[in-house]
Amino acid sequence: VVHQWLRMQALARTPADTAARLAELQSRIRPHFLFNTLNSAVALVRHDPARAEAILEDLADLFRHALADPGESVTLAQEVALAHRYLDIEQVRFGDRLQVEWAIDPAAGAARLPPLLLQPLVENAVKHGVEPSAEGAQVKISTQRRGGTVVIKVSNTVPAGQGQPGHGLALQNVRQRLGLMHDLQGQFQCGLHEGVFQVRIEVPI
Repeated sequence: VVHQWLRMQALARTPADTAARLAELQSRIRPHFLFNTLNSAVALVRHDPARAEAILEDLADLFRHALADPGESVTLAQEVALAHRYLDIEQVRFGDRLQVEWAIDPAAGAARLPPLLLQPLVENAVKHGVEPSAEGAQVKISTQRRGGTVVIKVSNTVPAGQGQPGHGLALQNVRQRLGLMHDLQGQFQCGLHEGVFQVRIEVPI
C-alpha cells in the first residue's frame, strides 16, 4: 500500500515527465513498410482496384494509430484489429509465405495497453521470420484471459540455422512502454526455443 501511494505521488508530481517519456518511446514505433505497401497498392490498381483501396485504407488506419496521443490507452481488442490490418497488407506482399494463426479470447479484449504495442511485435515476426525465408514462416497471435490477468503471445518460426536478429530496440521499446503503463503488473518475456521466437506479455484486466 505504501509503495503504491509513493508511486502515485511521484507520478502526480511529474506528469509532464511521464508524458514526455511516453511520447519519446512511442515516436520510435512507426510502420517501416510504407514503400512496399504503396508498391503493392500500385501493382493492384489495374487488375484489383478494390483490394488496392483496401490496402491504402489499412495503411491510413495504421498511421492514424501511430500518431495517437501517447498518453492514451487502447483496448487489446483494438490492438488485435490493428494487427489484422497490418497482416492483411503483408499478406498481399508475401502471399502463401505468410501463414497466420489467430487464437483470440474475446474475454481478454478489454485489457488496456499503450497504443500501437502489438503491431510492432507482429511486424518483427514478419520481418525476421517470413522475410528472410524463401519458404516463409508461421506467425501466431494469441490472447487469453486468466482470472484478473490477460496473456498475450506473438510467435514466429525462424529460418533454420538462424537466430532472431534485429529485435533488440523494438522489444526494449515495448517493454518500457508496458512498464510505464502497468509498472510491476505488466510482465514481458521473450526468447527463442526450438526454432520458434516468442514474445509473452501479461497485463491486468
